[in-house]
Amino acid sequence: MMGGEKKKKQKEKKNSLLIKANKKGRHIMHALNVFRVILYPWNAFFYPYKMHGYTKVGTGAYIYIGNHFSMWDIFYPARTTWEGIHFFAKDSLMHAPVIGYFAKKIRALGVVRDGSDARTLMDALRILKNGEKISLFPEGTRNRLSEEEFLPFRGGAALLAIKTKTPVIPFVICTKPKVFRKTHVVFGEPMELSQYYDRKLTQDDYAQADEMLRNKLYELRENFRAEQQANKDKKKKRKCKS
Repeated sequence: MMGGEKKKKQKEKKNSLLIKANKKGRHIMHALNVFRVILYPWNAFFYPYKMHGYTKVGTGAYIYIGNHFSMWDIFYPARTTWEGIHFFAKDSLMHAPVIGYFAKKIRALGVVRDGSDARTLMDALRILKNGEKISLFPEGTRNRLSEEEFLPFRGGAALLAIKTKTPVIPFVICTKPKVFRKTHVVFGEPMELSQYYDRKLTQDDYAQADEMLRNKLYELRENFRAEQQANKDKKKKRKCKS
C-alpha cells in the first residue's frame, strides 16, 4: 500500500512539471507571466538592452541556448514569447530560501553540476515531447572571466535537440550586462540538427553537435559586430560628405 502511494506521489510530481496546452495549443505558465510583468520594467531600467534577430518565437517546443553572465540572462529568451519556458538552474539554487521558491514556481529544472543527473535529462525530454520550451546555458555557470571567450560548453543541449528533434534557438549576449549600460542580445534563426537524426550516435558525435552550437554563438556575435561597424562607417562617410 505504501509503495503504491509513493509511486502515485512520484507520478504527481512528474506531471506537475508539464503544462497542459490551451485551446490555441499554447503552454501558458501563469507564474512566469506574473514575474514577467513585475520584473521586466525593473530589469530594463537598471540593465538596459536591445534585442536583435529572431525575437518572436512561435508556439511549440524549442530549446534556447545562450552564453551566461548573470541571473538576469533568463529575461532575454523570456521576452521572445508569452509561453512558458522551463529554465535549467543549479540544483543548489532550487533549495535556496528565496530564489528556490521562485525557481520552483516557474518549474525550473535543477541540474547537478557533475552532469550525472539523469532525472533532469528525462524531465527535459518529457517537457520537449509535450511541446514545451526549455532554456539552458551550456557554459554551466556565469562567465566571470571574459566577455570575449565563452567557457567550455557542457554537453546536453545537442542531445536533447537530437533525441526529440526539437529546433534550437541560439542567442548571444554581446557584452556583460552592467548597470545603466546597454547591452545587445542577438537571436539566431531556429537550427535543426537534422543531420544527426535517426542515427546511432557516439559521444563524439554529440560533442561535435554541441561544438557546432557553440560556434553558432560566436558567428552570431561576429556578424552583428560587423554589421554595427558597417553602419558606423556609413555614418562617418555621410558626415564627411556633408
